[in-house]
Amino acid sequence: MVFGVVFRTALYERYYLFPKQAKAWAQLRAERAEPPLDDGWNEYRGCLHAHSELSHDSAISFPDIVKALKKAQVDFICMTDHYDDGKADYSLGWNGLHDGILFIRGYELDHGLMPWGIPEGTVFSESDEPRALAKRIRELGAVLFFSHCEKDRMWDLPELEGMEIYNIHPDFMDEDFARLAPRILLCLRAYPDQAMRIIFDRPTEFLARWDDLNKTRHITGIGANDSHQNVGIRGFYTANKTLVIKGTGEKHEIIGEYALNFFTKLALGTFFGPLEPGREILRFELDPYERSSRYVNTHVLAKNCTEKDILDSLRAGRVFVAFNMLADAKGFVCFIEGRSGKAMMGESIAMESDMKLKTAAPNRCRFTVVKDGAKIAQSEGTVFVFDVPGPGKYRVEAELNILGEWTPWIYGNPVEVLPAPGV
Repeated sequence: MVFGVVFRTALYERYYLFPKQAKAWAQLRAERAEPPLDDGWNEYRGCLHAHSELSHDSAISFPDIVKALKKAQVDFICMTDHYDDGKADYSLGWNGLHDGILFIRGYELDHGLMPWGIPEGTVFSESDEPRALAKRIRELGAVLFFSHCEKDRMWDLPELEGMEIYNIHPDFMDEDFARLAPRILLCLRAYPDQAMRIIFDRPTEFLARWDDLNKTRHITGIGANDSHQNVGIRGFYTANKTLVIKGTGEKHEIIGEYALNFFTKLALGTFFGPLEPGREILRFELDPYERSSRYVNTHVLAKNCTEKDILDSLRAGRVFVAFNMLADAKGFVCFIEGRSGKAMMGESIAMESDMKLKTAAPNRCRFTVVKDGAKIAQSEGTVFVFDVPGPGKYRVEAELNILGEWTPWIYGNPVEVLPAPGV
């Protein structure tokens, strides 16, 4: 009786919902087609807000990050490691191309400051006053974003150029862990992607903040992977014939050490292979780097996959956020076109008659046009052409119909339509 109550939702998901979801996601992959519109830019898939062994709460090495990103088909990664001994030292970690993956060095600083493009060798202190630090970041030519926008932030900061409109970590932390745990335990091995998607909630408050800020200034919206690979456990067999359990994040933290008898050693050897001292014999984790780095992605439109071009596009807002775990959003297009030319996401164009917003996606979806924070039009299909009614900032959202539920898929950055000259 108790088992049935505790695992009721988990059993429903494991044996009914998740198998149907897996088939629906596979069907989306099968139906994918290249959009008929072309924006003229190259598109690069990024993992933004990511940690490594330089952070206290991540143990993953840079070579292992490369392996994970290649599996996830990620082109570039913007690192955001934590302070070490109160310092953010920009001579540490990887930068540049490594086995085809572009690394952009970075730190997650206090007060949510998250700059990229800081010159190598720069050192910031945890005690730096935030407004003075933001000015220095601007002087160094870097681009500055806010992380963890669920927290209080200095939204009037003039140096701010972008913000996270989604972050995996706060989405995970707002869950009821007593209810989440049995669902993860029962479903993770058979349906790992669906199990991770349990945490998803629409980022309604983040989007409202973003739209409000964009009424008076330019703020680029990005998706934050917040990759750590630290939600799980590892088991090691020791020379003392014990089983040591560690977390997957904290490098040296030991959760527990357990003596093994004949039967427990036999069971471990049967299920996990030979018991050799020092060998990791088991690993159970919700957030392997490969999975978190494709849960959500920030797609950047740029000429080349170089640090300068990627950061220029992030600053400009030639960017869209996509939940690629559901379906690959590569090829999504959104621009506004008139007789005098067209403007991409992050760009502006003067208002003229017969101006059109054009958007297309690789799967059938529901497009929603948002103008200055208000939803003004919707259409289902793979292409939507919309008559632009007047000046304002226009962005497009796309949702997938998965088992009868409209599920957020893509958030495009705004295109600005300026008043016509002389008006």
